[in-house]
Amino acid sequence: MVNKVLAAFIGVDIFFVATGALILGFSVIVQNTCFDPPTDGDMAARDLLYRQFPFSAGIGNAIFTFITFACTLPALATNSRTWLKASLFLVVVDAIFTLAIGLQLWILTLRIKDTYFNIWISQTPEVQGLMQTAFQCCGYFNSTSPAFHTDATCPSPATAALMTGCVTPLSRFSNTFIDNIFTAVFGVVGVDAVLVIAALCLLKERKEMERYRHIDEKNGSRGTF
Repeated sequence: MVNKVLAAFIGVDIFFVATGALILGFSVIVQNTCFDPPTDGDMAARDLLYRQFPFSAGIGNAIFTFITFACTLPALATNSRTWLKASLFLVVVDAIFTLAIGLQLWILTLRIKDTYFNIWISQTPEVQGLMQTAFQCCGYFNSTSPAFHTDATCPSPATAALMTGCVTPLSRFSNTFIDNIFTAVFGVVGVDAVLVIAALCLLKERKEMERYRHIDEKNGSRGTF
């Protein structure tokens, strides 16, 4: 008969290491591509946001997840409660680590207008023009603050003055984009929490099994006299 508690722990443990692989793959791939020259405004806005992400922390988090998963293997291979307790501790630390990354992304959404202003003014006129075209806007706060880039969307000061600044559409785009990312990160924390619960259940079961084994040993000892 399959031990349901152990089976549940193994299943969640697999999901746990899968989240580590997902974070590592996402962090490495995006970190290596977000500095590519943009071909359109959406790509420029997205990649400029990516450059604000804590990818180094994400890679470190993924590596810590793999280390934690490795510590669960001796706990699964044996009935050792010591390895299981150590794994439980590492999972809690990993969850806090992941939560900190999610909170950092969430805080980024709270100051996105100021953050994107600093991003905007550091870009070349060509990149600003790509974003003006994609989001149908001129300048950042307005057409004069800072001054718009002359292109097909904003061909003259008179036309640009009738257009909204890019701050509103860029902020809307950024908030939606980052919301999806940090929601996924919080979902990873949820997997960590489920693994903690599964580990606690398995720890309790092993404690009960050990107690019954001691009782059986005592009963067996008495039976020999």
